Amino acid sequence: MDLLLGVALVLGVMILVHEWGHFIAARLCGVRVDVFSIGFGPRLFGWKSGPTDYRVSALPLGGYVRMAGQDLSEIDSNSEAPTGGPDELTSKPRWQRAFIAFAGPAVNLVFPVLLLMVYFVAVGIPYPAWENKPVEVTAVQKTSISAIAGLQAGDTILAIDGEPTGTWEDADKALSKALPGTKLSIVVERTGAKRTIDVPIPSRETEQPEQLLGFAPVRPVLDDVQPGMPARRAGLKEGDVIRAVDGQPIDWWGQFTERVRGSGGKALALDVDRKGQPVHLTVTPQPAQGEHGETIYQIGVQVAEETAYRRVTFFEGAQFACVWTFERIEDTIGVVGKLFSGRVSVKQLQSVVGISRAAGQAVRKGPQAVISLMVLISVNLGILNLLPIPILDGGSILLLAIEGGLRRDLSLAFKERFVQVGLVFLLVLFAYVMYNDVVRLLPIHS
Repeated sequence: MDLLLGVALVLGVMILVHEWGHFIAARLCGVRVDVFSIGFGPRLFGWKSGPTDYRVSALPLGGYVRMAGQDLSEIDSNSEAPTGGPDELTSKPRWQRAFIAFAGPAVNLVFPVLLLMVYFVAVGIPYPAWENKPVEVTAVQKTSISAIAGLQAGDTILAIDGEPTGTWEDADKALSKALPGTKLSIVVERTGAKRTIDVPIPSRETEQPEQLLGFAPVRPVLDDVQPGMPARRAGLKEGDVIRAVDGQPIDWWGQFTERVRGSGGKALALDVDRKGQPVHLTVTPQPAQGEHGETIYQIGVQVAEETAYRRVTFFEGAQFACVWTFERIEDTIGVVGKLFSGRVSVKQLQSVVGISRAAGQAVRKGPQAVISLMVLISVNLGILNLLPIPILDGGSILLLAIEGGLRRDLSLAFKERFVQVGLVFLLVLFAYVMYNDVVRLLPIHS
């Protein structure tokens, strides 16, 4: 039930939004829309309003808007050639046709802003609940610059560079202002006495407070164990609590991720608490690329964190929604760039199988997880559909741009070959990605 509801909310709504963009743009340009379909293949049910047949079709793996006079080379066109009527797509200027093609992806990029804005204003901005806690140093690496400077477990951070730090959020803000190569003046309270510790900032940008102030107070409880990853193969499950790695006690999530990332790919012996019962497992981390291009190691798990919400005004909600959406767009463009450069493997992509699984999990976790996934899928649909690949919206825009440059229409035979190449490419890619998704779910693999 969670899976079906998740697919309907995530894939169904996102496809509907995408096609709605094409539909509205077509109507604005005076193009008659004959069919608005969610899914491909035979019509299951629907209704007709004006000239448009609104339908749900048998294969729920996409959708389309069929416009009057649509080019016969289009994958979702019918067999009727354009008649030259004023309400047909091919009768419109190329810039209007490009606008209609662009509208679907554009709405996918705008929709997350609206969705997040409503959620933020109604519920609040989500953030880890531990950020509200006092900055008490939980544990410090013995070889870290903070430990060498004199920071110890049990210290309470009172101020950083003269700014009071009542919570971890305050500390994070103070750290974000620090410049690499300088020193932080940290006022700590230890056994009732105050003292000042000067901690040098490394040249590389510090991304997490625990790198300088010890580990954040997050317990090592697993929230998600990804299929096909070392953790799943080793037998780890959601809800497991990591107690030790190679016999060394683990109290905080940062300690665990540090051991995994710095493992060098060697097998790690884990002591796990599973519903009160001790479990002993061995996991071998696999290599991955870090934010700065360095090699790190991972096992494919996420931590379970308690979430708190901060109430915001309408304008603050809109601002945060824009920032969050822009960050997802940046991330997606970065991944696409890494795919083309070979820095990210196609094996890491997910098909409808992986997305459906993620959607089902999101429904179980609650509204925030569902909305976060909807934002991610919507942004991905928007960016990927703008790629200049035949059959995608970006491919249609590319053809229109070429025709505009040549000041004449390309032959129907050329456009049909163009679409066929794109269709074959996407079908092969889809089959390969789905194969990897299915293999990751097989017991023999995971």
